[in-house]
Amino acid sequence: MAKIRPSGGYRDLRSFQIATIIYDATYWFCERFMEPRTRMSDQMVQAARSGRQNIAEGSRASATSSHTELRLVNVARSSLEELLLDYEDYLRHRRLPQWAPDSPEALAVRRVEKNDRSDPSDRTDHSHYALYARWLDHPDPAVRANALICLINQANYLLDRQIEALEKAFIAEGGYSEQLATARIAERSRKKNSSDRSDPTDRSDLIPACPKCGKPMALRTAQKGKNAGRQFWGCTGYPECKHAAEI
Repeated sequence: MAKIRPSGGYRDLRSFQIATIIYDATYWFCERFMEPRTRMSDQMVQAARSGRQNIAEGSRASATSSHTELRLVNVARSSLEELLLDYEDYLRHRRLPQWAPDSPEALAVRRVEKNDRSDPSDRTDHSHYALYARWLDHPDPAVRANALICLINQANYLLDRQIEALEKAFIAEGGYSEQLATARIAERSRKKNSSDRSDPTDRSDLIPACPKCGKPMALRTAQKGKNAGRQFWGCTGYPECKHAAEI
């Protein structure tokens, strides 16, 4: 039986690929330019690692929990924002210049992804890192830090879009439990239509049809407002049909 909700596949996500580059480059940056075993160095490496690992964990959790997936992707976003501030602080405290977003140097880093024609699914961690090696392996720490700031901003932009898509999907399709209920309703309806004999244990007739469009209703849970946590019937034709009813 196929999974109701797919999970995994995070290695093909651009956000995960860029987060991997950020983690590797941060590890080597701290190893070379930061005092070893200091709190600042440890925090930067851990923030970079958290960004990468939580994208992966969120992708795996998507099979059974929309809430967990959203929470973990938001943790990844917050961790990378923390790392962004650390690199900005590094430059400011050492009176090193920070590239403007529209500077030739920053634009050159951003153009790498646009100019790369390779299939993202064919990239290895090493080959993807190599696209940015001219900056990330540079002997000047200011060049490395500025390039990483560019990459973190890219990753954060992608994560913002990912979070927005997850929120829209949750509103439209519900969480895992709601999708299970909808799948169960569909299966009962299929069995009922394929058999002339009625099953006394089949209670699918208790599932209301949408009075507006006729499609079956699905059990859903309110996420916001004064009714948060309460269940209600929502039309499975959403978003074309937005009808909802109390249980």
